[in-house]
Amino acid sequence: MSVSRTHAFRLALLASAIGSMGAASAALAQDAAATAPQAADAAPQTPDVAPPQDEAADIVVTGIRGSLQSATNAKKNAVAFGDSIFAEDIGKLPATNLAETLNRMPGVRLNRDITGEGTQVAIRGLGPSFSKVLLNGSQIAVASDGGTTGGGGDNRQVDLDFFPSELFTRLDLAKSATASTIEGGIAGTVNLRNARPFDKPGTHVTVVAQGQYTDSNDRLSPRGAIVASHTTDTFGILLGVAGVKTKTRVDGFDTVGWTDGNLGAGDPGGNNFNWASVVPRNTGHGLVAGQPVDVVATSGLTRDQLSTALIPRLARNALTEGDRSRISALASVEWRPSDELHFAIDGIWAKSTRDFTRVNMNWQVRNSGPGTSPQSTGGMIPIDLTVDENNVVTSGTFANSSFFLEASRFKQTTHFWNINPSVTWEPTDKLKVVANFNMSKSRFFREQPTWAFQTTPQSGVDVYYDNTDGYYPQITTNIDLNSPDAGWQWYRQNVQNVRRRTETQGAHLDLTYGDEFLNFKVGGAYDRAKRIVRAYDNSSAYQATVCGATCDGLTGSITNAQIPQYLMPFPVNNFGHLANRNVGYTAYVVPNFQQIIDATNYEQFRDNAPESRGAVTGTPTGDVDEKVWGAYFEVNGKTTFLGRDLDVNAGMRYARTKQNVLGPSQVGDTIVDIEANSTYENFLPALNVTWSAMDNLKLRFSASRTMTRPEASNILPGVTFSDPSALVATAGNPDLKPFTSDNIDIGGEYYTGGIGYIGLTGFQKNIQGFTLTQQSQVTFGSLNIPFASLQSTQQNALNDRAQATGLAVNDLPVTVNRPINLQSLKIQGIEATWVQPLDFLVKGLGFSANGTYLKQSSSSGLVATGVPKWSYNLQGFYENNGLSVSLNYVWNDKSIGANGPQNGITEAFLGNDSRGQLDLSAGYQLPFFNKALRLTVDVLNITNEPIRTIFAYDNAPYSIFYPGRQVLAGVRANF
Repeated sequence: MSVSRTHAFRLALLASAIGSMGAASAALAQDAAATAPQAADAAPQTPDVAPPQDEAADIVVTGIRGSLQSATNAKKNAVAFGDSIFAEDIGKLPATNLAETLNRMPGVRLNRDITGEGTQVAIRGLGPSFSKVLLNGSQIAVASDGGTTGGGGDNRQVDLDFFPSELFTRLDLAKSATASTIEGGIAGTVNLRNARPFDKPGTHVTVVAQGQYTDSNDRLSPRGAIVASHTTDTFGILLGVAGVKTKTRVDGFDTVGWTDGNLGAGDPGGNNFNWASVVPRNTGHGLVAGQPVDVVATSGLTRDQLSTALIPRLARNALTEGDRSRISALASVEWRPSDELHFAIDGIWAKSTRDFTRVNMNWQVRNSGPGTSPQSTGGMIPIDLTVDENNVVTSGTFANSSFFLEASRFKQTTHFWNINPSVTWEPTDKLKVVANFNMSKSRFFREQPTWAFQTTPQSGVDVYYDNTDGYYPQITTNIDLNSPDAGWQWYRQNVQNVRRRTETQGAHLDLTYGDEFLNFKVGGAYDRAKRIVRAYDNSSAYQATVCGATCDGLTGSITNAQIPQYLMPFPVNNFGHLANRNVGYTAYVVPNFQQIIDATNYEQFRDNAPESRGAVTGTPTGDVDEKVWGAYFEVNGKTTFLGRDLDVNAGMRYARTKQNVLGPSQVGDTIVDIEANSTYENFLPALNVTWSAMDNLKLRFSASRTMTRPEASNILPGVTFSDPSALVATAGNPDLKPFTSDNIDIGGEYYTGGIGYIGLTGFQKNIQGFTLTQQSQVTFGSLNIPFASLQSTQQNALNDRAQATGLAVNDLPVTVNRPINLQSLKIQGIEATWVQPLDFLVKGLGFSANGTYLKQSSSSGLVATGVPKWSYNLQGFYENNGLSVSLNYVWNDKSIGANGPQNGITEAFLGNDSRGQLDLSAGYQLPFFNKALRLTVDVLNITNEPIRTIFAYDNAPYSIFYPGRQVLAGVRANF
């Protein structure tokens, strides 16, 4: 059926009035789809979130209300549980990428980079790897690494900061499964729908130009997009490009966990470092060098207290600075030779670069103690400590301390491209055939050299420690950390690279026979996903050249005596200014990176680095190749129950997964690949029922079984030994089975008219096979890792422990973490939503609110990480007379970030602090130039909320980062 001339004229008039979004962002997309079904058919939809039907085609609604109206209609007409966001909403809410946009939905939580930008989404209490992300109905993978400083992503999750909101028109989140939904998302399935030319018929050009100001560094960065589209009666083409270059600075505090010291055999705790047993040189405080020392007596604590007294493992103020740029391009072509036939092809290309430096000044607690290496400190002496009821140290002096500067350069590049052709054919009124194909490739390279410089051991360095406020420990010292002449010497050098590559291919065929009252749907799918991660390390050879084989700093291209020539005073004079509190020392030396690179021939060592087993980001290396054959049948029907409409969706999906994994492992002095293969099948039934109990009341029920394949990093064979302290190793388990979940959803919505509705949903997920990390104690020798292949830091740590314990290095205990399928996990939750216009108070006023409550329990007592018990999202908006204002607040309760034990302390876990973020988006459509121009202002993180994590206790911060506020101001022009 073609669009009538009258309606086409209305569409053209309305298109000229939309000045707040990119050309890809047409609020009319669904209006056009309703009157021209062939357009909607060409866009693969997440099956359980149906496209809205225009119930009042003559009523024109634009702006924020237009997008909310489309989302309300989509929810009302869907059979299953889900939510949608439409282009106008994406364009007008404060959102720098698609992850930020999805954060508005109930039950969705963001993983954030230290810069504050959202990167990945977690749904209904499960991590990002349990969410399936699709692009136009097909799977994708991006070979990124989780953020600025590298999170070691395993590529089940997708970093959505890669995708700019300006090039997309619709996001669908399916929370209950249908048989036609691609399997893999226990938590839910997200479908990203890019802009297409027939979303907005005619000829259109949209230009977005913004400046982005960040108060962490008082810098201005450019953002922009241009989208052009043209359609005839049968053919349409859309081209778009969006780019951003952001100058970023983040001040913060980091610890790598908390720990306690070793007092002797039989003492409890993690014992991650050794207190001094004799007084080191230059200690002062009335102590005589070379004499035995009773650290229990000097501490002022009891032996029981001191043995488990917690202090940061590496307490460090950290400065991260650099540039992040991203450019994305979209091309979309549609051809409609007839009402029955529709061809489309979508292509996306993107490139992202990050060039950052991070300089940490570490108070060296980890590995502190007597030893034989040039870096050995002789051990600290605690003086006059105070602790709280949890034995967290709140104040004290630590004599004979040591600092080391850790300066890293994070330089990484990510490329991504995806092509997605599709065809829709309706040869009869009852038969519809849809074929989709997809192919994507992505590659990633990261170089992360590190240069570390230590204060001279046993040189009389004191640390004065104050953690009485419990939020941000204040560390001060008796030396000038900002002086290049403070006695710095080499500590270590690392030359480490990571290469990642992902590939996906897929072909899907779907056939539907019937009408809206009863139809049968069958389909088949083939999907392949390949992930390759390889690490390269040339640290040992580089160290021997720079500072000598043992890094004594007496020989090499830069000796200890020459180090001051390569150090500079701190580059900023207001470190910690966003913290609004005392942050301890605020300046310390940093290296001249380029001078060191030139003097040490670094690039040659980088380019010739041999392959290693463990990546610098901590990610296990290896290959995962998965081939999945899927098939399904589905029945959709409409009938009546008690005189009211009843919609039913029922079906079964079958998936057969063939998995090949390849992991490098050390055998003698050689790295060999260990291969493992597995094949498994899953039958996944799904039932969705919606009953129109009243004209404005929808009641829903869903029951399904879903699955998620195990973490790619967990199934790689071999052992990774990347812990600098040489205490913990990680082993893969290629025999892990997929997680399966039996799901129940019950809920409904009451529609109050227009955009308004009140919704309530209760759900339960019973997950079998959830992985549990099993710890075991083995000897270092049993790992079959040659001592000479270790980094110098690890060698020194093992030698120091051997000296302290009297054991041979091969007999030293090492903790091995291995994932196993043990845990039965139950997640129960309630989601509530209320969208309401307030025109009876002020015309154009309204709000949207949603909240989620989650409760989890497991057979092991451990829980899924990153699950806040409470979360909510509040949006207030006003839109009238060309002015639109949206104020959005998202809050997440505290949650567990990683289960215990941590650092050998059984009861310790990592936790995420509760956090709320307030954002503002405003726009004004200028009344001239045919209303083609719209001024926009977005303010993100208005209240300057930090990102804070803890180690077991609220007053033991694991990390604190201050990304600051961002202000984006500019213009959107539509022609």
